[in-house]
Amino acid sequence: MIVLIFVGSLLGLMALGMPVAFALIGCGLAMMFYMGITDPQIIIQNMWDGANSFPLLAVPFFMLAGEFMNAGGMTRRIITMAMAWVGHIRGGLGYVAVMAAVIMASLSGSAVADTAALASVLVPLMRNSGYDVNRSCGLIACGGIIAPVIPPSIGMIIFGVAGGVSITKLFIAGIVPGVLMGIAIMVAWRWCIKRDNPRVEPRRSMRERAIETRDAFWALLLPLVIIGGLKFGIFTPTEAAVIAAVYSLFVGLFIYREIKPRDLFRLIYRAAETTAVIMFLVAAAGVSAWLITTADIPQQLAIFVEPFMDSPILLMAILMVLVFIIGTALDFTPTVLILTPVLMPVVKQAGIDPVYFGVLFIMNNALGLVTPPVGTVLNVVCGVAKVPMSGVIRGVLPFLIAQTFVMVLLVAFPQIVLWPLHWMTR
Repeated sequence: MIVLIFVGSLLGLMALGMPVAFALIGCGLAMMFYMGITDPQIIIQNMWDGANSFPLLAVPFFMLAGEFMNAGGMTRRIITMAMAWVGHIRGGLGYVAVMAAVIMASLSGSAVADTAALASVLVPLMRNSGYDVNRSCGLIACGGIIAPVIPPSIGMIIFGVAGGVSITKLFIAGIVPGVLMGIAIMVAWRWCIKRDNPRVEPRRSMRERAIETRDAFWALLLPLVIIGGLKFGIFTPTEAAVIAAVYSLFVGLFIYREIKPRDLFRLIYRAAETTAVIMFLVAAAGVSAWLITTADIPQQLAIFVEPFMDSPILLMAILMVLVFIIGTALDFTPTVLILTPVLMPVVKQAGIDPVYFGVLFIMNNALGLVTPPVGTVLNVVCGVAKVPMSGVIRGVLPFLIAQTFVMVLLVAFPQIVLWPLHWMTR
């Protein structure tokens, strides 16, 4: 019964148009009333405990780093460099989009920010070069959702805090799946443009390529600093976020000189706005997470999936299908916050590596960003490109299928995810 109250109250409040954070608090109140808990201090206490976490300090700093990178010219230089190397290939602007998406994912960790930056630069170029606009938007959207998988990932930070999993290990384990997502949509793009005849960019000389690569050097250096620092234990993920923010500000102010002192308040304010939304969601989820544990909902779920406990791969497949379905109806952060306290005890009881589950869980939720009816990233690319949603949904399908295939592959072969973790933590 408690499960029905949890699901029914949450979905009912959301159906009435209540924001997700308030729906989570309302859901917690409904569960408290059913369980006979009447102390209102529980709400405030668990909201405070949910947000009062040192690792979550990484969220505002990575948000700030993303703002500084976009305003400071780092994003534009990455796109220009990728265009210099592969723009002349047939369908080259598509490969540019994917290369830039993978590099930018290793800088900011925000799918929405990366997609908006890529779409604003590349969609006009692809439209003028004769590419199918809907397909181009679909490719850019699927490139943007690589950001939550490749470190540094804000989604992995939230999952690590909610599930008690090492964020450093999640970061390292996300590298190969993120790269595979990029390769998969490159293959799909090559197949999709067979019958198209877009205009090809002129081939650049090696000197021009070297110049563009040198210009993007400071942007390319940041992911190496972050991953290297995490591998050798020089700093924690939270400290890495501070380094990323300070580094990107320094580059934007003093090297590329595209950030002016008068821009700082606007950039910090925008990062604070986004952070406030995420942190309020985290705080509200702390209430439902505590009540989920108190009501023993994970144990009830474990009883339901008990026939599959002896087959971790089959259990993972079932959980991924469940997450995918929920991810089509909920946005990324609420899905992570709601499902993590429910699923993690089941995962541990079944003997599934929490880091492996976390990477696939985040990857699955990232796919939800390009699936209707919510499809946050789809809405972003539609708004930037000024194209109807129906066309972009058709355009995104080949790339969504390709990335879903990667997830299926990783469910079947967990060692692909865990291999870099074993290698980098030796």
